[in-house]
Amino acid sequence: MSPSATAPIVNWDALTPVLFILGAGVLGVLVEAFIARPARLVIQTGLSILAILVSGVSLFLRWAEVKAAGTAAAAEPQLQLPEGFLPGARMSAGLTEDPFSIAAQGILLVIGLLAVLVMADRTAVDDGAFAAQVADRPGSAEETESLLAGWTTTEIFPLTMFSLGGMMLFGASSDLITLFVILEMISLPLYILAATARHRRLLSQEAALKYFVLGAFASAFLLMGSALLYGVAGAVDYRSIGTAVRTVQGQDWLILAGLMLVIVGLLFKVAAVPFHAWSPDVYQGAPTPVTGFMAAGVKAAAFLALVRFYYVIAGAMGWDLAPALWAVAALTMLVGTVVGVVQRDVKRMLAYSAIAHAGFMLIGILAYSKAAISALSFYALTYGVATVGAFGIIALVRSNRGDSVGGEDGDLDAFKGLGRRSPWAAGAMTVFLLSFAGVPLTAGFMAKFRLFATGLSGNGVPFVVLAVVCSAVTAFFYMRLIVLMFFHEPDGERSVAVASNGPIALAVGVAVIATIGLGILPQAAFDLFDRTAMLLP
Repeated sequence: MSPSATAPIVNWDALTPVLFILGAGVLGVLVEAFIARPARLVIQTGLSILAILVSGVSLFLRWAEVKAAGTAAAAEPQLQLPEGFLPGARMSAGLTEDPFSIAAQGILLVIGLLAVLVMADRTAVDDGAFAAQVADRPGSAEETESLLAGWTTTEIFPLTMFSLGGMMLFGASSDLITLFVILEMISLPLYILAATARHRRLLSQEAALKYFVLGAFASAFLLMGSALLYGVAGAVDYRSIGTAVRTVQGQDWLILAGLMLVIVGLLFKVAAVPFHAWSPDVYQGAPTPVTGFMAAGVKAAAFLALVRFYYVIAGAMGWDLAPALWAVAALTMLVGTVVGVVQRDVKRMLAYSAIAHAGFMLIGILAYSKAAISALSFYALTYGVATVGAFGIIALVRSNRGDSVGGEDGDLDAFKGLGRRSPWAAGAMTVFLLSFAGVPLTAGFMAKFRLFATGLSGNGVPFVVLAVVCSAVTAFFYMRLIVLMFFHEPDGERSVAVASNGPIALAVGVAVIATIGLGILPQAAFDLFDRTAMLLP
């Protein structure tokens, strides 16, 4: 008898937004193979931006369909639906389309669009952040020849599309195998992107190696936890594991170990303490546009994936997991705050700021409520937009070599007098820093207010108090940078603020408008995210 096979069921319509992004990545590879070098930058930039915009339109159409399905389900209460899912909501095995996954994809498309714009900018001195050819040895004759020829590493665009496609699927993952595969799909392009810096190449390659080694370490935790959960449930999909967690008797320690190991694998990606060691070095060494993409995109994607895993599976054992997770949240806030205060490099300062923000966002995970899902989604959007914008500004502050412009100068002293040299850049940076600090009339304030409110209602009062104190302390190093930009004279001729040739200015402008707009009129976004919090009954 011939072996039989079951054809996979794939909802191609539901996958359309991601397919546009991955398709652009494939086309980008073909562009690298068949298009002459001088034309690649424009084609790759246009292709990536077009793919994101078309994906956004497709996602809007999918939202309308998913909303209609939810309305139909509400009209037929006799339907026995799996917890947290809508009828016909499968993209394919291991992927779920529901309001939450639609919102997650939308957040990442916004971050991806801004990040691609920052990557595409060659600045007014025709000196982008990426190497002419990454294979050239720094300072060699080959590198000089590549620079004189005007080459640049345009492979970054298909790599970014592949990673962005994985990020969009991460929050939709509904089984452990898919979770692991998509984690690698996100990470592998980023390992390469981190090594492509034009200046300080060896530091960039060191950052890429550290990211790769510790990323593999994180994957090992996730795989071990998945194996333990499979041993308990005999399945890898979230629904079956969630049922086993609630019903299997006598294996609590095995279940707890499996849940905690998977969560640790995801905590590596959000740089929670003590799994944060890679973050400052990688943020500092990677090309600044890539740092912005990682800091915003990876953190948002990992937290959104953690939301689905925790709320569908791990929350059933929340009381057992809570001591360890609350300890991680508290340490993350404290380390990010205290160590960030003493940093002299702006990229490292924002790395520790990101660690502190990860601690704040863990409050939303542990609050375990629909309101917390909505608040976390809003926080991921506002933090991501401001982060990409901030790193876009950092990419324009360069060292001054007298007869030429060097690489990014991340020292705090390089920002002295920026308000006089480039008022628009200093003004935009101020908006982003105020949002990070949670100052009223910025999106960051509304995001923190909503998130901390959910923590208060979720028995996390001591940790919300700690978060408020840490938030006040982090405001010190944000305000210190603002004071340097506006109330100090420039530090001689050590640095120069180069002008954007368009893309960074556009990305920063959009980020500023979004940061202020969501701070003054956030209700529409609140209402939208409230309708996506579907992972709890």
